[in-house]
Amino acid sequence: MMTMRILFIALFMFMFLPTGSAFAALPPLLPMEDFFRNPDTAAFSISPDGTKLAFAKPWERRMNVYVRDIATGSEKRITSATERDIAGFFWKGNDKIVFVQDSGGDENYHVYITDIKGSEARDLTPFEKVRAGILDDLEDDPDHMLIDMNHRNPEVFDIYRCDINTGELVLIAENPGNITGWMTDHDGKLRAAWQTDGVNTSFLYRSNESEPFRNLITTNFKENFAPVLFDYDNKFMYVASNLSRDKTAIYKFDPDENKLLDLIFEHPEVDVGGILHSKKKRIITGVTFITDKGHYKFFDPDREELQKSLEAFFPDYEVRVSDSDDDERKFIIRTYSDRTRGTYYLYDRKDNSMSKLADLSTWLKEENMAPMKPIEFTARDGLLIHGYLVLPVGVNPVKLPLVVIPHGGPSARDVWGFDSEAQFLANRGIAVLQVNYRGSTGYGKNFWQSGFKQWGRKMQDDITDGVLWAVSQDIADKDRLAIYGGSYGGYAALAGAAFTPDLYACAVSYVGPSNIFTLLESIPPYWKPFIEMEYEMIGDPSEDKELLKAVSPVFHADKINIPLFVAQGANDPRVNKAESDQIVEAVRKAGKDVVYLVKDNEGHGFANEENRFDFYRELENFFRKHLGSR
Repeated sequence: MMTMRILFIALFMFMFLPTGSAFAALPPLLPMEDFFRNPDTAAFSISPDGTKLAFAKPWERRMNVYVRDIATGSEKRITSATERDIAGFFWKGNDKIVFVQDSGGDENYHVYITDIKGSEARDLTPFEKVRAGILDDLEDDPDHMLIDMNHRNPEVFDIYRCDINTGELVLIAENPGNITGWMTDHDGKLRAAWQTDGVNTSFLYRSNESEPFRNLITTNFKENFAPVLFDYDNKFMYVASNLSRDKTAIYKFDPDENKLLDLIFEHPEVDVGGILHSKKKRIITGVTFITDKGHYKFFDPDREELQKSLEAFFPDYEVRVSDSDDDERKFIIRTYSDRTRGTYYLYDRKDNSMSKLADLSTWLKEENMAPMKPIEFTARDGLLIHGYLVLPVGVNPVKLPLVVIPHGGPSARDVWGFDSEAQFLANRGIAVLQVNYRGSTGYGKNFWQSGFKQWGRKMQDDITDGVLWAVSQDIADKDRLAIYGGSYGGYAALAGAAFTPDLYACAVSYVGPSNIFTLLESIPPYWKPFIEMEYEMIGDPSEDKELLKAVSPVFHADKINIPLFVAQGANDPRVNKAESDQIVEAVRKAGKDVVYLVKDNEGHGFANEENRFDFYRELENFFRKHLGSR
C-alpha cells in the first residue's frame, strides 16, 4: 500500500526515590492548563521536493495548518478552522495540502484540499452523515487520489477515484457488502481486499485490476494474516501473521502461489507488526516492535547508520524519523522521552546538520516531570501482567494516593512515553498505574483471546490485582485508591465502582459504556460487519444475556457507594450519550450523587482545548476532594 504523508495531530514514566537528603526537589504545582493546552506548533511534514514544511499551529484556539518556506523562513496559514481542529493532513504534490475534519466529534470525516497560497479549501466529499478517508494519495499522480467513502451504503466503504482539480468522484470499486478493507500496490492499483462473514476473514487478491478478486486464505478473526506492504516490484507482499504461532511475525508472501516464503522477523515475547521501507531504494529497511519500550530491527545497513547518526545527536532521548523528502536527504525528526513530549528537528543528511523546528511543550520542564517505569506482576490465576508506574517527584513513594488508568480499546495497549494525564496527576502528588490487562494487544494471540467475554471478570481482576500489587509494595495507600479511564477504560472504572466498591475511594468514567446491550445496539453503521466478532469478544446479547447483565454496571448501580464522576460528549458515535445518561440516572435513583459533565460539541473524547480544560479542572477538584491530592 502506498504510504501517505498524513500526520494526525496528537495533542496528546520509573525510579523509586531514596529516603533522606537524596530526594529530588518537590516540583512546583503547575497549572492544569500546562498539561492539556495545544502545542505552539506540532505535526511537521516536509514537502516531496524538500523545500517547504507543513505543520499544525493554533489559530482561534483551533489547530490549523501552516506552511513554511525552508529557505526564507516565511510562513502562511492555509486553513481557517474555528469550530474543530484539523484532524490530519498531508502534502499532495509540492503545492497542495489535503486535510480531514469532522463536525462536533461525530467522526464523519470529510476530505478537503487547499493550495499553499491560502485559497479557500474545497470539500471533496460534501455529503451529510458520510465518513470518508484516503485509501491512497497516488503521490505519483498529481491530479488524483483514491478515497474510501460510505456514501452509497452507510455500513460499507466503496472506493472512488477523485479528481482533485474538479472534485469529480468516479466509483472504481463497489463494495458488495462484506468488504472491510482495501489495499493498493505501489502503482496505486487496487490489488487486495478483505471480506468477512461476521467471524471469518478472507484475504482477496488479484494480479491486476482487469482480473476478478480470488480468495487466497480464510481465517477466523481470532487469527491474524495481514498483508502490510507490497514489495517494490508489486509481485510479493510482506505480511504480519500469527497462523500456527502465538506471536505475530513478519513474513514474505507470494500471493500468486499463495504461500509464505521467508520469515523476515519474529520476537519471542511480543507481536511484530510495523515495517520500515524506502521508496527511493525500493526496499524494506526494518521492522518495529514494542516490549517495555519501542525498538527497531534494521535490515538495511544504511538505515541503521542513519539511526545511529540521529541518536548520536540525542543520546538521552528516543529518536524517530517521522517524514522525509523524496530524495531521502531531508528528514523530520521527533525526539521524546517519558518526561518530555519532545522536539521536532529538520535533519539534512548530506551535511549532517540538525535544525530545531519546535519544542512541543517548552512550559513543562523535564526536571519537574516524573519517570515512567515498566512493571510486571502476577495475576491471581498466575498470568503475567505488564504495565507502567509513574510516581510523583520529590516525595517519599510510600502510601501514596493512587489512580489506576485502564486503557481504552480494549484491543490496545499502553506504551512507554510521555503521558499528559499521568504527569498531571503525579504533579498533584498522585501515583499512576497503567495495566495491560489480558485482552490487550501486542503480547500474542493467546493473551489477547484470554480477554474474550471477560469484561468485568478476569480483565477487571487484572486491574484489581495491579492495584493490590501497588498496595502490597507499600506504594499505594489502601484508603486512597481511585480508578479512572476513557472508553473501555471508562467501562472499567464503572465496573470497579460497581463490583469492587470497597477497593476504591472514587471512580471516573470518561465516555465509558455502562450497558453492554445498548452499547452493541448503537454502534456506528460501518461497524455492523464486525458485530459477530464483537459478540464473540464481548458476548452475544441473546445467547449470553445473563453474562452481559452481570457485567453491565448499569444493572448494579445500587452497589456503587463511592463518589462518581462521569464525562461524555453528546455526539459520540462509539459510546452514545445514552450510556452515560443511564448510569447517572441509575446511581442518582439509588440515592447517590454523581458529578456529570456533558459537552454538546464533542464526541468520543474532548478535542477542543476549552472543553479539555473544563474536564481536567473538574477531575482535579474531584481527586483533591476524595483522595486528598496535593
